[in-house]
Amino acid sequence: MGGFWTEKRVIVTGGAGFLGSFVTRALRGRGCPAPFVPRSAEYDLRKEVDIVALLKNVRPDLIIHLAAVVGGIGANRENPGRFFYDNLMMGAQLMEQARLFGVAKLVAIGTVCSYPKFAPVPFREDDLWNGYPEETNAPYGLAKKMLLVQSQAYREQYDFKSIFLLPVNLYGPGDNFDPRTSHVIPALIKKCVDAVTAGSPEIVVWGSGNATREFLYVEDAAEAIAAASEHYDGVEPVNVGAGQEISIKELVELIARLTGFTGRIVWDASKPDGQPRRMLDTSRAATSFGFVAKTSFEQGLQRTIEWYRGR
Repeated sequence: MGGFWTEKRVIVTGGAGFLGSFVTRALRGRGCPAPFVPRSAEYDLRKEVDIVALLKNVRPDLIIHLAAVVGGIGANRENPGRFFYDNLMMGAQLMEQARLFGVAKLVAIGTVCSYPKFAPVPFREDDLWNGYPEETNAPYGLAKKMLLVQSQAYREQYDFKSIFLLPVNLYGPGDNFDPRTSHVIPALIKKCVDAVTAGSPEIVVWGSGNATREFLYVEDAAEAIAAASEHYDGVEPVNVGAGQEISIKELVELIARLTGFTGRIVWDASKPDGQPRRMLDTSRAATSFGFVAKTSFEQGLQRTIEWYRGR
């Protein structure tokens, strides 16, 4: 595998973040000598002048665009304009400048939030345009989906090589545990671990518990992105997930068991559930670049809980 990566100059935007740190590790494991990770203090990817400076300084052969402004349901409800603008501008300008600089390939990372609110389960890539996304995260989801439109348009007009991946909700060590912006798994782990530590008799959880989600361990996601970067050159979007669905109620009960929380679970039905169901059809990733998730859900949760406790 090292032959593909040995001489490549690679930029990983968002490479210092949760997913990015695992992607850079996966690339090094495949023989990439030193993926370049731009920091926002030096390169603000919302600004064209900073993107131009980045590409002039690094002269990359390949860009993996992970950088995103993102959060859970609460953060999406509070920041629809910011989440739309920042993500749209980063992606659109980066791809345009990558084309102008002659970058050989760009790997664009989308989001499961781009799917229609009531897409048939499991979500198939062909259903991506058959409806509007769930309202609380639609601005973010649509901004990221524009990367697919741009990718396909640029391939058609300019023969610019880019691919578009759609990862499901990720989790794992190093995740964001800030309750103001975290996603559901770190939020629940924090609630349960903190409740055990404090001896609290109950935790409060958003929604009804009826919504379902699919989760992918972050290390598996990183391997999928590395494999796609090397082996996939298709025009069609590709789902990246584990292909398993769990209800939020079952998720809470599982995390409570793994953390040792035995108190009461209170459901706050005044808060939204978000999209009713989420689970991906992952067959295209398996056939296109050989990706199948390896980490069992309970094993991944246990590692994440241990990491949080170790903080």
